[in-house]
Amino acid sequence: MLSVLRSAGVEVEGAPTDSAAGAAPQVQQAIAKGCDTIIAAGGDGTIHDLLQGLAGSNAALAVIPLGTANSLAHDLGLSLSPVRAAQAALTAEPRRFAAGQVRYVDFQGNSSTRFFTVAAGIGVDAQLFYQLDPLLKRNAGMTAYYAEAWKLWMNHKMQPFVAECHETGNGAAKSAVLTELLAIRIRNFGNVLGELAPGAALHRNDLRVIMCKTDSRARYLLYVLQGLLGQGRDVDGIDLVHSEKISCQAVSASNGGANGMSKVYVEADGEILGTLPVEITMAPDAFTLLVPQAR
Repeated sequence: MLSVLRSAGVEVEGAPTDSAAGAAPQVQQAIAKGCDTIIAAGGDGTIHDLLQGLAGSNAALAVIPLGTANSLAHDLGLSLSPVRAAQAALTAEPRRFAAGQVRYVDFQGNSSTRFFTVAAGIGVDAQLFYQLDPLLKRNAGMTAYYAEAWKLWMNHKMQPFVAECHETGNGAAKSAVLTELLAIRIRNFGNVLGELAPGAALHRNDLRVIMCKTDSRARYLLYVLQGLLGQGRDVDGIDLVHSEKISCQAVSASNGGANGMSKVYVEADGEILGTLPVEITMAPDAFTLLVPQAR
């Protein structure tokens, strides 16, 4: 991969990320030294970690898919071959995009903020990432995701939470009790998920939100199956809206949330972050992404 870039006259230096927390300072240091492009050679989690140091700068982000799901790479239409992806980066067009931004409570009880490019999730999908064994993920790839998702579908007791959603173009906020919320930025996830939220697009300045008001396992499965079969997403209790701001909090005791209820987790780009309360918004003009010319 590096040889492809160097043979084209690109001055490039490879460096492993120190850690998830250390990736942002590494990026900031590289930009301060004059780097105009940061290459994320990894998956969506690596991109997510690097974005925290890249957002707000003029440096561009290039993607070489080496991860498990590679959702952003699928959406960009990149080859999963590192050599071909590096070749595509040489002629890619820099475009400026908004980023999702999630504010949450981390596992130390502190209020924290992260940017994201693919999706932020609250509820069942975040529970999956919370329970997923990192070693199993490394060894089994997408099979580990599917196995954990099946286990959750069979056994997980869904925990309700309250969401307030401001729909795009409509100032009024709507509240609902949900078991799952996904705020999505991309059109195509690849793999079995495909076009999970029709209407989502990276070039938009808002989020495509899946709001699950149901605790019916059959309806969850039906929603996914409709996508696999290329059908419209029309499942009772599962709504799709465009939104620029979503707030979520735990069900209060006065609304039936008795003590002893399990925590509701939040994830972004497949990285488990923390718990409720959560606010998801948009950060306009947040980062530059190298997009293949065919897009």
